[in-house]
Amino acid sequence: MADPASGATPMIGNVTLSAVQWMRQETDAELIAWRVPGLDGTPHQRLGRGSHRVHVSGVLLGDTAADDLAALQALVKDGAQTTFTADIVTALELQQVVVESFVAEQVVGRAGQYAYTVVVAEDPPLPAPAEVGAFGGLEGFGELGFDGLDDVLGDISDLAGDLTGALDSALDAIVSAVPLGDIGGITNVLQPLTDAAEAAGEAGGGATPVLDRLKEIFG
Repeated sequence: MADPASGATPMIGNVTLSAVQWMRQETDAELIAWRVPGLDGTPHQRLGRGSHRVHVSGVLLGDTAADDLAALQALVKDGAQTTFTADIVTALELQQVVVESFVAEQVVGRAGQYAYTVVVAEDPPLPAPAEVGAFGGLEGFGELGFDGLDDVLGDISDLAGDLTGALDSALDAIVSAVPLGDIGGITNVLQPLTDAAEAAGEAGGGATPVLDRLKEIFG
């Protein structure tokens, strides 16, 4: 089915559909209707449209009919991305499609002729995955209106490291003060524990300015 004005012929991948009988293009806007008490009419929210779909029906003819049939069957079997061109999708800017379904018929006594119906669907690339920061949160809080939150998370991470270091020092102090087999050294435990507790207290004191900054960010 060629356009008399442009001479364009529909194609799926490298298969030229020279004997198309009809085509139908469909797009679902993916709208959700919201009921608002007291409001006449129904507001709609767009979630992002569904894929464009094009139904094509025609006949494969000529010397390449068998090869074209095999190519279309391979596309639907493998699910591989391909291209689709036709006047009916001129304004849709399709980049890649997949053959969603394919039906072929052969009339007995008409060798080399195959009637078919094929449905191609838009297959856009997936969006980039969200990047996760070292502290377990998403990067780029400034873009969401939480300016300074990245710095605060860094301060909290540093504070957690200081507290961990203080606890490690306390454990090392206990091991050093009470060597194995030396029960008499138990009297030396209190002093290293006291020193370790003071170190942990100094590290924990750093939480106050961090909490103050969080209050400034979130109000």
